[in-house]
Amino acid sequence: MHVKWSPPPSSMLRILLSAQTSPARLSGLLLIPPVQPCCLGPSKSGDRPFGGGPVQGLQRLLEQARNPGELLRWLSQNPTKVRAHHYPVALRRLGQLLVSQPRPSPVEQATLQDLSQLIIRNCPSFDVHTIHVCLHLAVLLGFPSDGPLLCALEQERRSRLPPKPPSPHQPAIYGGQRLEVALSCPRFLQYPRQHLIRSLAEARPEELTPHVMVLLAQHLARHRLREPQLLEAIAHFLVVQEAQLNSKVVQKLVLPFGRLNYMPLEQQFMPCLERILAREAGVAPLATVNILMSLCQLQCLPFRALQFVFSPSFINHINGTPPSLIVRRYLSLLDTAVELELPGYQGPRLPQRQRVPIFPQPLITDRARCKYSHKDMVAEGLRQLLGEENYRQNLTVPPGYCTDFLLCVGSSGAVLPMRTQDPFLPYPPRSCQQDQANFNSTTQDPAQRVVLMLRERWHFCRDGRVLLGSRALRERHLGLMGYQLLPLPFEELESQRGLPQLKSYLRQKLQALGLRWGPEGG
Repeated sequence: MHVKWSPPPSSMLRILLSAQTSPARLSGLLLIPPVQPCCLGPSKSGDRPFGGGPVQGLQRLLEQARNPGELLRWLSQNPTKVRAHHYPVALRRLGQLLVSQPRPSPVEQATLQDLSQLIIRNCPSFDVHTIHVCLHLAVLLGFPSDGPLLCALEQERRSRLPPKPPSPHQPAIYGGQRLEVALSCPRFLQYPRQHLIRSLAEARPEELTPHVMVLLAQHLARHRLREPQLLEAIAHFLVVQEAQLNSKVVQKLVLPFGRLNYMPLEQQFMPCLERILAREAGVAPLATVNILMSLCQLQCLPFRALQFVFSPSFINHINGTPPSLIVRRYLSLLDTAVELELPGYQGPRLPQRQRVPIFPQPLITDRARCKYSHKDMVAEGLRQLLGEENYRQNLTVPPGYCTDFLLCVGSSGAVLPMRTQDPFLPYPPRSCQQDQANFNSTTQDPAQRVVLMLRERWHFCRDGRVLLGSRALRERHLGLMGYQLLPLPFEELESQRGLPQLKSYLRQKLQALGLRWGPEGG
């Protein structure tokens, strides 16, 4: 029997995954680091896979094999030198060899069959970790879940680690583990998106548990993967399983939609979430607010849920609880969204005494990646171009948004010294009539506030075109408060070679807004 390489997907989610997935399963193996013998531990029979001499020499031969036949020859002709850890080395090398020829020739298929039989015969001597590694690599290589290799490895896995009794609501079916195996691996970011889509398409409905779908949602959010097919699958799962999901699970399922700035096409997505919020709002306050934060980034806040979280009973309930500060911060952001984006909302609002700054300092991702940021380079360019007295860096403006760089500009376009101006615009924003009255009574030269927004590579989804939800929200709110935004995209910043080019770039950007400074600005 020949090894099957492209098992047909089941009907589950075929409508959601309408586009045919490309067979890029093998490319992920190129990104998996070489198997280290010392990481795999001793085999079942007590042989230790690390050490020098012939054992390491065989590993080098396997890693340098030129074709599948040579792999098989090294393994079958050196029985006294082969250790358990050599088999995952061989599987990894097999994937590298087959990248350029995803359809093996008949001769190679026979070789693959012999190789799988060799692993089947020897897997009883494997340690638990080696079994897991071989199982995962075999899945990536495309061996079918009902084939002899995966069945043998799975049987060994179960014999070493007896599974927990299955829940009556979630039967344990091995076919559904394909997706979980990929998502649970520490290096699953490096596996191709096609593998995730294909694994999801091949799963049956009863195999897609909340645990698996939460893993998928966390994977997409953590690594900024804006994959419509996978996001639509999560939205569909949420709608279908609405009655069985609580708010603590739902908050994790909706997280990638807000973070990745993606509104699903699933028509029942919002009605479903509104029903869940109405049912669960008083049970888990932090989960409720987390769900609303995701919806805030999508600009689709439900009025009924807002009325509940701004009610005195809800606010009194969260005061004094461990997550009180983070909940109040999120409520402050939701109140800002109501002020700026929901003029038709007539319900209760967050009391002034409960409000706290939203993001009083640069976001954690920016602090963690500061050594990769362009901020210091731009700051030096502005210092030499405008002078230190004519801009402010990392200034937090009401109601709590941290700006990258802020300038005050007169009506003539002249950049004004910061010491002579109030850098903050009033919040809540005044009406046009109030602005006109203040203009007539206080000054004849109202300053405009210009915010230079760094758009670093990690501010976008991984495709580099769509801003993350939190970034888009900040820019949207600053614009609605009256600040003029000047984005500085990472593609443009990365193309500047040295400080002179950067200064020229910043000069062009500022002059395009009509700004003047120095002797020219008067």
